Amino acid sequence: MKSENAPHLRLYSARAVDDQPPVKKTRVLLVDDHAIVRQGLRMVLESEADLQVVGEADTMRGAVDAAVRTRPDVILMDVRLMEGNGIEATREIRARTTHARVIIVTSFDDDEALFAAIMAGASGYLLKRIDAAQLVRAIREVANGRSLLDPAVTDRVLQRLRRDPNAGKDDKLARLTAREDGILRLVAEGKTNAQIAKVVHLSELTVKNHVSTILGKLEVARRTEAAAYLVKRTSTFG
Repeated sequence: MKSENAPHLRLYSARAVDDQPPVKKTRVLLVDDHAIVRQGLRMVLESEADLQVVGEADTMRGAVDAAVRTRPDVILMDVRLMEGNGIEATREIRARTTHARVIIVTSFDDDEALFAAIMAGASGYLLKRIDAAQLVRAIREVANGRSLLDPAVTDRVLQRLRRDPNAGKDDKLARLTAREDGILRLVAEGKTNAQIAKVVHLSELTVKNHVSTILGKLEVARRTEAAAYLVKRTSTFG
């Protein structure tokens, strides 16, 4: 009986292997001002079957443009770039696309950089001294929707926010109420008043009135100017 069944088992196993679905790749964008660093990262990531490097950039503007063009799942973002910085790039990317998750990768371990990264919307903050295996694991964690921010680190930021709710904002943004701040961020994502109304559960007219108030507090004439103001001024980190 065993000899009769064996061939069938082998055929079943062969079909199972053939029917395996292709590996879903996590799309990664590399942003660093040193070409040799980007080359090293590319070599590490492309040795993994589930990771795919879809682009590189070495400036803030290049990072934003590449993120919009390539639609990565995860962005490895250096803090110091050739023009601008990774914090500003992260903020603008998060304002223009909610899809990409950003991991700040830096040589500097300080609270100001960490605070600015969190306020800009980064999903993780890593030091460059981590090894390749830790980096790969971090990318997979963030791609799956998890945060890489240590609870102790996050607590430091929350304590700072409790002491100063307007930390990380300039004087004009500090004028906004929590509701207005939330609506402004939705405006920066390109949402219409009707779309915002559905998100915040208000009438379209009420949202329109809030937007008018926001424009007045920020001293700008158009919603696009308000969105640009948010992107450029949320943090003074440089």
